[in-house]
Amino acid sequence: MTNITLLVLAILMANAPLFSPKLFFIIPIKPQPKNAGWCLFEIIVLYFIFGFIVRFAEQEIMGQVSHQKWEFYAITACLFIVFSFPGAIYRFLWQN
Repeated sequence: MTNITLLVLAILMANAPLFSPKLFFIIPIKPQPKNAGWCLFEIIVLYFIFGFIVRFAEQEIMGQVSHQKWEFYAITACLFIVFSFPGAIYRFLWQN
């Protein structure tokens, strides 16, 4: 996997919860439309799923996984939230 592929995958995964009225595209939510709390929960879960995908890709490409400290995870979590900004604008500001 190239860096561009991983970047596009991160942007798609960060915006996916904001474009679907269902939880993880499967489970219908009672208060329609889905509120910001459910969207944030999905973004957090998808962040960890994306982290496992990147960890697997790094191990397959380089043969070893570099040890990271808490700063790396804080920065990547904030970056994942920034990637979800276009979906949040669409969901909460353009849609009524």
